[in-house]
Amino acid sequence: MLSQEDNQRITRVGPGTEMGQLMRQFWIPFLLSRDVAEDGQPYRVRLLGEDLVAYRDSSGRVGLVDHACPHRGSPMAFARNEQDGIRCVYHGWKFDVTGACTEMPAEPANSPMLARVKIKAYPVQERNGVLWTYMGGDTENLPPLPNIEWNLVPENQVALTMRVQECNWLQALEGEIDSAHAAILHGRVDVGGTINQWKQAQDLAPSFECVQHAAGLSIGARRKVGDDKNYVRVNQFLLPFWTFVPPQAQYPDLSGHAWVPIDDHHTLCLMFSYTPAQPFYEKTRKVFREGYGGRETGHASEASFEKRSPMDPYHTYWSVFNRGNAYQFSYQLQVDKYNSGLPGLWVQDAACQSGVATIYDRSKEHLGLSDTGIARTRRMLLDASRKLLHEGTRPPSSINPDLFMLRAVSLTIPAGADWTQEGAEHMKAEVGKDFGYAP
Repeated sequence: MLSQEDNQRITRVGPGTEMGQLMRQFWIPFLLSRDVAEDGQPYRVRLLGEDLVAYRDSSGRVGLVDHACPHRGSPMAFARNEQDGIRCVYHGWKFDVTGACTEMPAEPANSPMLARVKIKAYPVQERNGVLWTYMGGDTENLPPLPNIEWNLVPENQVALTMRVQECNWLQALEGEIDSAHAAILHGRVDVGGTINQWKQAQDLAPSFECVQHAAGLSIGARRKVGDDKNYVRVNQFLLPFWTFVPPQAQYPDLSGHAWVPIDDHHTLCLMFSYTPAQPFYEKTRKVFREGYGGRETGHASEASFEKRSPMDPYHTYWSVFNRGNAYQFSYQLQVDKYNSGLPGLWVQDAACQSGVATIYDRSKEHLGLSDTGIARTRRMLLDASRKLLHEGTRPPSSINPDLFMLRAVSLTIPAGADWTQEGAEHMKAEVGKDFGYAP
């Protein structure tokens, strides 16, 4: 468990907080490229507790600026996007993607304010259909974008979705590095479905082994498969908010999330699934988009979003499955078919992570051996934030992009064998390299 003091330290991400400062050392994915059209409507964003708007100007450059005009605080969500700038509708002040004010129609032509006034703006880079921003203080010496494999392979090898989850970022992240829950929460009462056939369903009490590395933590869950084999699933946690999930045997892909803090109580969940050496399966892409049999997969389907006001941050990514409607839980479905009674994979996870409180009091927990990876992850985050605060030491991966070139793996190995050795080559990501083993 965590003390209440450490729970506050690890969950709070706003300006001036320890964890917020750690997050600001890294590039943050915050929108899909398709969400902002050239000269199109600005899009409301909130990141690390800061309210912003994103837009794409006439030259295709993307700006990320304060949601309030620095003149009199008018909402920039109403701003007109035109001729390489975003213009406040109240008095016509216009700003470019760097935050510089370029026009003040109601002020004298020689007004010194024109050169002095800026709107807060963060740098944006775009790669493979994703927009990234850097919210650290030193924008003159930007670190490179992280070389995360899914954002380097051709776009036809990747499936990407986003959704808002109504809980703190760490609660969401911890669900994905927890291998113990998968076959239980996602399983079925009857013998149908593919999940009950997963190898991890053969042993519900895996042993956990964690190995720390320069970018984060490898979390191995070892299960018995017969008398002479072990099935080992190795999840990856990478600072500050990345999780990588091992492939399954049928139509294998690599997947994971960026659990990006919107604020202390909401998380932007960017999910990626990709095939490392071939186009992504069109059938799987269709299932992600449409759901399967009226149920959600690991990705949020197109039908799972509710309509919200453009004044709400991430207004296109709020889900119809939420605490207010009990995530559409059905007790009868729980009795008859699915262990959880909840309509699909990601909904099952979100309901367990968010259903009690947006920030759970971790001093009330009773952690077991199956929570080894979670405890180690928390310790690593607290240690990294303290080193930054007290020593000014940045995490190595915030400045070395290649430290992100890792994969999660699922291996069948001889009983008792060292998975760090058996899987060493397979855990190295390399663009164009196939799995190299049978997941």
